[in-house]
Amino acid sequence: MNVQTKVTAIEDLMANAIRALTMDAVQQANSGHPGAPMGMADVATVLFNRFITLDPKNHLWPDRDRFVMSAGHGSMLVYAIHHLLGYDDMPMEQIKRFRQLGSRTAGHPEYGHAKGIETTTGPLGQGISTAVGMALAERMLNARFGDALMDHYTYVIAGDGCLMEGISHEAIDLAGHMSLSRLILLWDDNRITIDGGTELSTSTDQQARFRAAGWHVQAVDGHDKEAIAAAIEIARADDRPSMIACRTVIGYGAPNKQGSHDVHGAPLGAEEIAAARGALDWSLPAFEIPPEVTDAWRAVAARGGEARRAWIRRLGDDPQAEAFRAAFAPVDAKALDAAINAYKHRLSQDAPKVATRKASEMALEVVNGTLPNTVGGSADLTGSNNTRTKGMRPVSAADYSGDYIHYDIREHGMAAAMNGIALHGGLKPYGGTFLAFADYCRPAMRLSALMGVPVAYVMTHDSIGLGEDGPTHQPVETIASLRAMPNMLVFRPADAVETAEAWALAMEQSRTPSVLCLSRQGLPTVRSRHVETNLTARGAYVLKGPAQRDVTLIATGSEVELALAAADLLAEEGLSAAVVSAPCFELFEQQPPEYRAETLGDAPRIGIEAAVRQGWCLMLRPEDGFVGMTGFGASAPAPDLYRHFGITAEAVARLAKNLQ
Repeated sequence: MNVQTKVTAIEDLMANAIRALTMDAVQQANSGHPGAPMGMADVATVLFNRFITLDPKNHLWPDRDRFVMSAGHGSMLVYAIHHLLGYDDMPMEQIKRFRQLGSRTAGHPEYGHAKGIETTTGPLGQGISTAVGMALAERMLNARFGDALMDHYTYVIAGDGCLMEGISHEAIDLAGHMSLSRLILLWDDNRITIDGGTELSTSTDQQARFRAAGWHVQAVDGHDKEAIAAAIEIARADDRPSMIACRTVIGYGAPNKQGSHDVHGAPLGAEEIAAARGALDWSLPAFEIPPEVTDAWRAVAARGGEARRAWIRRLGDDPQAEAFRAAFAPVDAKALDAAINAYKHRLSQDAPKVATRKASEMALEVVNGTLPNTVGGSADLTGSNNTRTKGMRPVSAADYSGDYIHYDIREHGMAAAMNGIALHGGLKPYGGTFLAFADYCRPAMRLSALMGVPVAYVMTHDSIGLGEDGPTHQPVETIASLRAMPNMLVFRPADAVETAEAWALAMEQSRTPSVLCLSRQGLPTVRSRHVETNLTARGAYVLKGPAQRDVTLIATGSEVELALAAADLLAEEGLSAAVVSAPCFELFEQQPPEYRAETLGDAPRIGIEAAVRQGWCLMLRPEDGFVGMTGFGASAPAPDLYRHFGITAEAVARLAKNLQ
């Protein structure tokens, strides 16, 4: 038996180990998706055995290859491989507890639940789109630090569903345009969906689609290991992102169910598992792996360990070692706070009247000047979002050394790519669009929050205050929907000072993403007295507070100005109004109960926001008042809209008197 024949023979066993563990785990859980792991076991085995470089003993090694199971329902493929590689948090007990409460082996791969899971991939299409961000981060860091420190691949297994989802178009278009040559996608071309064959619902020539987007494309028999290996070799040598269409049989090895949608998302059953064991010549009982197979998989891990140790030696000798480590370190909060504080002092003296989108740009000059690895971007709205500061250069296929990404009109793809950039490490991404288009970004934003990835979303034109573009662009309900999302900080700053504070907080988060909701219209500086304390960090605070209050006016963003004007009107009539600025409900909720009670007071309260009342229960009691929107907006100049919808200082004052 020659060497190549021996390799193929052991790879047959390695692949069948994936199939066996998948069948057994899904059967024991009485839940799961055996079809994709069994069908792609050969492809995954060749990929890991011959190509992938990673070290289970240090799963966060920066120059490891990234592997993304975009078809996340096939999670048992990931868990089986991790067990076989020897990840210390993936013993057989975890495989046996697949899909059970508290196990690391969740139904879909969940970032942070187990080592080696690079991203959460439940919603189809998110995996490939996040991987594009990872591959882009790799090229950008390679341009900064060279091949010695950053030169690895991002591999993706995607199914038909991943490619049907609309976000995949945004992702493959961006990847092709950026010539992400270290990105290799292995398409599980099994032509089966839950409802049946793909001919029921699609006629797209996926290979032609990828070629049109600038990808290198090949097609192979997904069960021919030598053909798979040859295709990956060719893909690695090409200067474009690569898609390999792997024609597979879903549920391969289950003789009576393979090739059918019946094997996609249900246990095979004891009888079919017995038949599969016979077909695969796998006579071992459930959850048992022969030593020679374990040894073969552990050799993959050992190879990765050697590569990591060699990389550590290179890092030690590299003149950029300190800068490299700094890029992957947490944000230097001390330096950022000092810079923002000095900037706030100037703002309080100058008291500029600027839109908070412009104030955001001004604050970003400080942030980008202080932090070495911020990466900006916008979905074709750079001039409107004000996300590009002086000296920033575009990232392109010809020059990855820049720090500003033109995502173009791909909001969903932008949000997913930013997740990938942040997950990769070494870069700190933020990106902008209009707040009304947060719904285009939302599935990826939800994953930011779910995974705890501290991406910053710059979302301008935050209310009816944007004016003439009309109700399609006026996000009356969007802020409430974002506040409803767990683990998401939603900032709506009132002026340039609060905007600067919000940026410091957003950049210093380690496990929470942020949304900055910013105005189009100019807003006065309401914080004209400098304080070093970051008051926005409290979520809400008394901006104007008489000793005894008759009413508390609570406002956010552009409506703080109205609350202050209403307080003046009420003072003329002998009523004392406290004004509370509430730039971040989520941070206010985290404050001690005593602080919240002191800030809100016992007097009647009125919430003021050019948006719907939903989500204000943290601030308002049922009997309290609200001045805001009850429906969609309209097209007109902003001042006319505020008067038309009754969001005025006079309306606030009238309501305050009625509550007495």
